[in-house]
Amino acid sequence: MSILVNKKTRLLVQGITGHEGLFHTRRMKTYGTNVVAGVTPGKGGEWVLKDKVPVFDTVALAIGATGANTSVIFVPARFALDAILESINAELQLIVCITKGIPTQDIMRVRRYIKNTHTCLIGPNSLGLISPGESTVGIIPRNIISKGNIGVISRSGTLTYEVLSILQKEGLGVSTCVGIGEDAIIGSNFVDILSLFENDPKTEKIVLVGEVGGKEEMAADFISSSMTKPVVAFIAGQAASQEKRKGHTEAIIEGEFEKSEKKIKSLRNAGVNVAKHPEEIPSLL
Repeated sequence: MSILVNKKTRLLVQGITGHEGLFHTRRMKTYGTNVVAGVTPGKGGEWVLKDKVPVFDTVALAIGATGANTSVIFVPARFALDAILESINAELQLIVCITKGIPTQDIMRVRRYIKNTHTCLIGPNSLGLISPGESTVGIIPRNIISKGNIGVISRSGTLTYEVLSILQKEGLGVSTCVGIGEDAIIGSNFVDILSLFENDPKTEKIVLVGEVGGKEEMAADFISSSMTKPVVAFIAGQAASQEKRKGHTEAIIEGEFEKSEKKIKSLRNAGVNVAKHPEEIPSLL
């Protein structure tokens, strides 16, 4: 079992003819993801990957021809707003935005627009997600993750890779790993994904990887009131001086609330085991 993606996912890639889009499309398709189409305005009618994937000018045309239900976005930041809105208007079930550097005001517009729809947005500035043995959408390496019953939610980039690698080395497998994105404003947050894992019968435990500015206090409230499955967490920045100014935009904005010890306290009060370092996660699980 998995959340968000599986073998039935029909994926279209926005920005498929760009270097990053084409590179990761090849990797996703090699893994077994059902990549049915690409979208690049002005290049409709072309084919990529040895004529295996058709390219369309618009998302609507791609859906009409292939039945795509999920989109992954690799377009440059200046075009990302239009790409996301186009997929929302096409009523796609899931949009995964890998693009980073998107202006905050653009994502604020997306958040307002998507509220009254049934579309789920992961990202921006996301690693994407992977359900081992089912499907991968994004850029998470397949060789560091094994199939199992642990759900992983992460705000961080490279820490996600480290945690997945540690779990694999300890013989622990993952049901789905979701990188929710590192930007100040994102589509789906910790609570949204925790709720999906709570309702997934094949996910028995959850690992939450947070960092400064990640709103883990909201996750703690949800875990305390609504979760029945055990959660283990790691919060990056535990060793950082609290007098130092943090580089993440959200950490700067949140001020006192971004301090790691407050996050850890709220999580522990919710019954979450918090690791002091990533290598401690397997034993806590």
